[in-house]
Amino acid sequence: MTLAAYDWIEYHTVTTPDKRAMLDLASGRDYSYADMHERVARVAGALRAMDVKAGDRVAFLCLNTTDVMELIFGCWRIGAICLALNFRLTPPELAFILNDSETDVVLVDTPFAQLAEATRPHVKVREWLITDGMGGHSEYETALAAATPIYDYHPQSLEDQCLLMYSSGTTGSPKGVIITHAMLDFTSSSAVRLGASSPDDVSLNNMPLFHIGGLNVTALPSIWFGGTCVIMRMFDAEATIKAISNPDLGVTTMFCVPAAYNAMKAHPLMETADFSRIKLALCGAETVPEALINWWLDRGITIQEGYGMTETAAAGAMLQKADIPHMIGSAGRALMHSRIKIVDGDGNEVPRDTPGEIWFKGLSVTPGYWRNPKANAESFTDGWFHSGDIGRMDKDGYIYIEDRVKDMYISGGENVYPAEVEGVLYKHELIAEVAVIGLPDEKWGEAVTAVVALVEGAALDLEQLRSFSEPHLARYKLPIKMHTVSELPRNPAGKVLKFVLKEELANK
Repeated sequence: MTLAAYDWIEYHTVTTPDKRAMLDLASGRDYSYADMHERVARVAGALRAMDVKAGDRVAFLCLNTTDVMELIFGCWRIGAICLALNFRLTPPELAFILNDSETDVVLVDTPFAQLAEATRPHVKVREWLITDGMGGHSEYETALAAATPIYDYHPQSLEDQCLLMYSSGTTGSPKGVIITHAMLDFTSSSAVRLGASSPDDVSLNNMPLFHIGGLNVTALPSIWFGGTCVIMRMFDAEATIKAISNPDLGVTTMFCVPAAYNAMKAHPLMETADFSRIKLALCGAETVPEALINWWLDRGITIQEGYGMTETAAAGAMLQKADIPHMIGSAGRALMHSRIKIVDGDGNEVPRDTPGEIWFKGLSVTPGYWRNPKANAESFTDGWFHSGDIGRMDKDGYIYIEDRVKDMYISGGENVYPAEVEGVLYKHELIAEVAVIGLPDEKWGEAVTAVVALVEGAALDLEQLRSFSEPHLARYKLPIKMHTVSELPRNPAGKVLKFVLKEELANK
């Protein structure tokens, strides 16, 4: 039996039309579900006028704004697929994604107009729409005003794709992760057990909506439940503290990466902040330092660490409030609708407390990568998704993340893949060989570190290396640290021993 997807906005408009759906803090736009229903109808009509059909791709290159949320639901209303673009990427990186996805329309926020212009000559996108992200006069608002609203939902099944998000790979070529209606429905229903999942809840959304964490940990589930989604353009420690402390907003739910929690911790406003209304404080993207969790716990906030990825729609495992503080250090147990097992190199499940690769299976797991049979063959076995992460599971089912098979690390909440950075650095004429690793860093979690062996007689410093790399890599991928060595340590097969470099350089 095929299960049909449904229109979340239409449902809430019928049941709670006057309930606040979205509040845009930057512009003051305040939309009820009835207002949102009308906005979504006009987005759908505008896209249809641009000849966007079911299955076509529509992208956004935006800071956080209510425009993004209504664009997503407008795409779904006509059966289109919404593509999230990381605005930190360079024109060549964006061009690869837009061409690979064969995107038809891109919504561009004003701050990224020049980035879009630099990308345009290299792609076949039909329509580019500029928005100021604030509801002011723009091509986007003009298109909505001229549109014939579409209120009927295009027939779709839960198995149909609705989102596309690209995740960089170890080869340097990003892979498009297919996200279905079912994945979003079942990750939202898994949130029931997290403790703050009802129409009465108000989420603050200050993490980038182009990330699965920013989009599907709080923003989309808020709408799924018929709650309120408060949107901040981007994370700012002071603005976040003020928003959460504001009783008129009534924020109950938040999601931040560790670096953001750390930034708020260091801000003077925390001395008088009022976080008493927070029922759910989620954290992910990287391991949360125990000292940071305890600092917030002393102030009445229980940070619940989770483990997931784009391929699992951000779901996977989560620590419950009752697990804290005695289970700090674990990523929690599998969420509802998720199955996790730890396997050896042959795909056989290992005994409890034995390290191995983490595999996922369940209703929140992607069916595969966009038009990439090679990646699908490498990443799935009998429906189990290979995470590429090394972990162990204790006798009670708690997951502990040990390492990353694919060498990927996380800096400031962003995934960084060494092979991609190394591919750029190897083009420098003074570099004989290079290895990129992540080293512990108080501010960024892990610092992008280039370990380089230079050609004989050459000299190169960090700023020169960053200047060389900047045209080719997003800023978060640029090396923060650089170490020069005579040669890289390798095993007999010639593979660079990155764990040796990490051990040697951890305290330098």
